Amino acid sequence: MNFKACALFLPLMATLPLGGCFTSTYTHGHVITSNMMNQVQVGSSREQVELVLGTPSTTSSIDGDAYYYISQKTATTAFLAPDIVEQRVVAVYFDEDGYVRDMGNYSLEDGKIVDIVTRETRTGGKDYGFLSQILKGAANPGLGL
Repeated sequence: MNFKACALFLPLMATLPLGGCFTSTYTHGHVITSNMMNQVQVGSSREQVELVLGTPSTTSSIDGDAYYYISQKTATTAFLAPDIVEQRVVAVYFDEDGYVRDMGNYSLEDGKIVDIVTRETRTGGKDYGFLSQILKGAANPGLGL
């Protein structure tokens, strides 16, 4: 092999193993933008919420009805297991007449539920255990989010 062929061939062979090391990012579930959140106000009907945010990932009827929109972003590098980069649960709480009474925007941070907007831990809600189960369960890759 001549020098020119070696000069071309060696760098090509050196970069070949790096081809599988690039990271791919995947988003699963309902991606709720801030624009969408702004369209849902306290007093909005259940139908308005579904028109703007879509069908919820799951619902709850503890202490009134609630819709939960769950999303998760994972990054996969080569053949390694996916890492959770971001995880969110947008909760919409309804009163007994079916109108929005409150909303929450949660993430998984150090294993605690923290309200993203106010950065305060929610303390008195009956959905604390339910949201903990959702957030911990979403980290399980067998759920197919």
